[in-house]
Amino acid sequence: MGVLLKRVALAVIVLLVVIQVFRPSRTNPTADPKNEITASLAVPPEVAAIFNRSCGDCHTNRTIWPWYSGVASVSWMVAYDVNHGRSALNFSEWGMGNPKKNADTLQEVCKELTEKEMPGTFYPILHPAANLTDADIQTVCRWTQDVRPGSAAESMQTNP
Repeated sequence: MGVLLKRVALAVIVLLVVIQVFRPSRTNPTADPKNEITASLAVPPEVAAIFNRSCGDCHTNRTIWPWYSGVASVSWMVAYDVNHGRSALNFSEWGMGNPKKNADTLQEVCKELTEKEMPGTFYPILHPAANLTDADIQTVCRWTQDVRPGSAAESMQTNP
């Protein structure tokens, strides 16, 4: 029994070393400031701070890749989450989107925050500062309600 346990342990160690070779790409595409959400909409500093603290790693092109994002198999999950997050909503590419879709996306942001779907389950465990308080959620939702197509805040940004 002892020999079998040693062989299994050795096989697991070898497997863990070998999978380190297969790493996903951890990229941050170039972000054009003209396409940032702040170039299209008046984003109050308190909302921008919440977005930066709780959303930026998965929903911008400025991901801060933590040390564990280089360790397989965790690296695969982190890269998947970032790529999936960017494809669903990317504040760095906001200006490249359809204005109607962007307006709908803002409403979805409020809905997902209110339903505690974002910033996800595991992200706040590893990044405690990303936890959203009820006040944070209310701040973002109030802003998403104020920034609608044709609203004063949007007109102020798009028609200086």
